[in-house]
This record gives sequence, structure tokens and C-alpha cells, in this order.
Amino acid sequence: MRNWQNKLGRLRLMGAANRVGIGQREPRTLRGEEGANLVEMALASAVLFAMLFGVFEMTLAFYSYHFVAEAAREATRWAIVRGSESCTNTPNLQNCNASGSDIQTYVQTLGYPGINSGALTATTTFLCGGIPTSTGATWSTGGCSSGAPNAPGNQVQVTVTYPFPLSIPFWQSTTLNVSSTSTMVIAQ
Repeated sequence: MRNWQNKLGRLRLMGAANRVGIGQREPRTLRGEEGANLVEMALASAVLFAMLFGVFEMTLAFYSYHFVAEAAREATRWAIVRGSESCTNTPNLQNCNASGSDIQTYVQTLGYPGINSGALTATTTFLCGGIPTSTGATWSTGGCSSGAPNAPGNQVQVTVTYPFPLSIPFWQSTTLNVSSTSTMVIAQ
């Protein structure tokens, strides 16, 4: 019986030798390396996702700038046909003889998806005296010495500002003020 157990023991050793290779030891792992791949993946993923969300946020910021530039142009176009003589020239025109507060209200009625229209600020200034020259044409938010600031031939300048909330993971959240200015000559 003992002879049979010795033969079985040799067969087991031969099987183990075939698996590992004759004269080689079984590979051993160093202690503490079991979770190294998991930690490396977590760190690399955090950096990758932060960069990815940063790209998304900057894309939204560019979208917001595009909207703000469009809103400034639209507000300026709206203002140039609503000058001091617009009620006379076009009797059925609504909001004729528009002021800066009317232009602010118009800008806040423009709606784009993803933009908080209530946070938009429109600042309107008028250039009294026509084209700016060295003779004294000045920008004014109020009245002009030579008549209404929104008289035909004067210029209107609308600056639209939007506070874009910039939020990138692992980065300090901040507000990015996006603004655009548009200037046109008042037509009526």
C-alpha cells in the first residue's frame, strides 16, 4: 500500500512540474500589489473625466457667447427702427420711441434653450451728433443737447452681458462674464 502512495505522490509532482515547467517556481505576487490597477484606473479616470467635463463646460460657454452676440445684434436692430420718429413714420409700430429700459426688456424676452434670460443685462448708449469725430460727438445714456438721443442719424450701441456659471470638476467654480457689443445707426 505504501508503494502505491509513493507512486501517486510522484504523479502529482510531475503534474505540477508540467504546469510550471521543470525547475521553475510558481510566480509569486508581491504583497500590496493586488489593488494597484484599481487605484491607477481611478486616478486616470478622474483626470480624464475632469478634462471631458471641462471641454463640455467650455462648449457651453461658447454657446452662451454665440447667444449673447446674437442678442446684442437683435437688440440693436430692434432699437434702430424704434427711434424718436418711429411713431410718425410707422403708426402701427409697437414700442416706438424705445428707451434703454425697453431694449433691456426686449433682450430678456429673447429665449434660447439653456440660457437664463433673466440674467441678461443690456446696456444701451447713444452717440449724439452722428459719427464720432474729434469735434465732440459723445456717447450718452441720457439726453443729448441737440435733441433726443434716439433721433435718426444718431448711433445706438447695445452691450449685452451674461454671467455664465463655469463649473469644472476638481476646479474652483466661478462665473465667466460673457459680453458682446453691437452698434448701428438709428433709421427712424
